[in-house]
Amino acid sequence: MSRRLFVVSLVFLGITILIVLSACGKGKSTLRIYNWADYIPQEVIEKFEKEYNCKVIYDAFASNEEMYAKIKSGGSGYDIVFPSGDHVKMMIIAGLLEKLDLSKIPNFKYLDELVLSKTTYDPNHEYSVPYLMGTTGIIVNKKYVKDFERSWSIFERKDLAGKMTLLDDMREVFGAALKYLGYSVNTTNPEEIQRAKEQILKWKENIAKFDATNYAQGVVNGEFWVVHGYPENVFQLIPEEEIENFEFVIPKEGSTLWIDSMVILKDAKNKELAYKFIDFILRPEIAAEIADFLYMPSPNKEAGKYRKIKPLYEISDLENCEIIDYLGDKIDLYNKAWEEIIK
Repeated sequence: MSRRLFVVSLVFLGITILIVLSACGKGKSTLRIYNWADYIPQEVIEKFEKEYNCKVIYDAFASNEEMYAKIKSGGSGYDIVFPSGDHVKMMIIAGLLEKLDLSKIPNFKYLDELVLSKTTYDPNHEYSVPYLMGTTGIIVNKKYVKDFERSWSIFERKDLAGKMTLLDDMREVFGAALKYLGYSVNTTNPEEIQRAKEQILKWKENIAKFDATNYAQGVVNGEFWVVHGYPENVFQLIPEEEIENFEFVIPKEGSTLWIDSMVILKDAKNKELAYKFIDFILRPEIAAEIADFLYMPSPNKEAGKYRKIKPLYEISDLENCEIIDYLGDKIDLYNKAWEEIIK
């Protein structure tokens, strides 16, 4: 074969390979998701990929701060992100989010009105769609604590000293104290924050430590008897035969509230597929599958028809809970008080 013919053949072969690769990938759009770890069942992702003939790339972050820093730096390549409420607000202010066309999300109609009323960070849902709503409360190991008031006052009990923990989370701990005192978890009144600090210092005398990593295992194995935390982190560790020995309590004074939302980034490469994914997640049967996977209540008011597992609490139980909002520069009031608490 002459060199000329050989070169022509190589060029033809290269073109043929490109055509074949293009044909194989035709219709296979890619959706890039940035979310908390283990927050959507893999089966749900696979159902979406099959129905829409696409590929989902799912990356996880460990904190809102980690997520925000990566997105803010630019060039993340993600289409959909799942921030918590205060960080939704931060991302709106920073101009990072696409303004939504809700006509492309017809299943938005299934979201519970109570959930929608709590989205103070985006009250008109111009940039975000609620994914899940939950609360922080108290988990009690009833093998060791037989009688207790369903109140934040449990942390004042001297007989439980050294057997209790509070979260190592400034806003969550202040939220507990502020609700106990009858104040908003988002107050910027220095006097109210000071009273909350004094209340936390009283609780500190009785707790083993501030802990956000080991409390779940600790209360399950009996190291701790009362812990402040997220029930879904605890109950997934409890053996089925032991479940009746544990109780999750939303204190009568109320608690903090969190909402994780779905947002589309302004520089998303595949916005139309992102809209389809959000609408897919809001299908009642899909919402039920997600809620069962996490043992959580669903913000989808029709999901109950498809649920197979009883959640630890219902959306209706959260009426007296208050979402942690973005406070801007006023957060320094909390930072200073928290430093005095943990020193």
